[in-house]
Amino acid sequence: METAYFAAGCFWGIQQRFSRLNGVTSTRAGYMGGTLEKPDYKAVCSGKSGHTETVKVIYDEQKIDYLTLITHFFEWHDPTQINRQGPDIGSQYRTAIFPTTGEQHNLAAAKIIELSGSNHDQIPIATKLEIAEKFWEAEDYHQDYLDKQGRGHSGL
Repeated sequence: METAYFAAGCFWGIQQRFSRLNGVTSTRAGYMGGTLEKPDYKAVCSGKSGHTETVKVIYDEQKIDYLTLITHFFEWHDPTQINRQGPDIGSQYRTAIFPTTGEQHNLAAAKIIELSGSNHDQIPIATKLEIAEKFWEAEDYHQDYLDKQGRGHSGL
């Protein structure tokens, strides 16, 4: 099993979508990229902790590869938005990938370059590659939130 981390705005919708892919064995909503130890939702929403809402994806490389994951990631949100997705605004909603290996980093960087070259509107890709340090799991009520509420994805 391999691990990947993605931030694409609110973690509810992206977690639900990743969890439905064949080959993804589990997902968890959480926080990455900040400076605060043990952040909670209130601290992250303040925009002062530096964290972004992130989804941890555990996947079976025999069934789905990392390139497929990042391709879906870029299809499921607007990677040109800076610190926002739809109505959600703030650095906690930034678009980011947290590679865990050199191969993941290279594939993600190549995908960003590819998308930048195919972007006919000339809007830069805002997705950043950030260092995959500590993943802080979000509160239980955030885990699989949309499924618990009987709702579809949150407009990604």
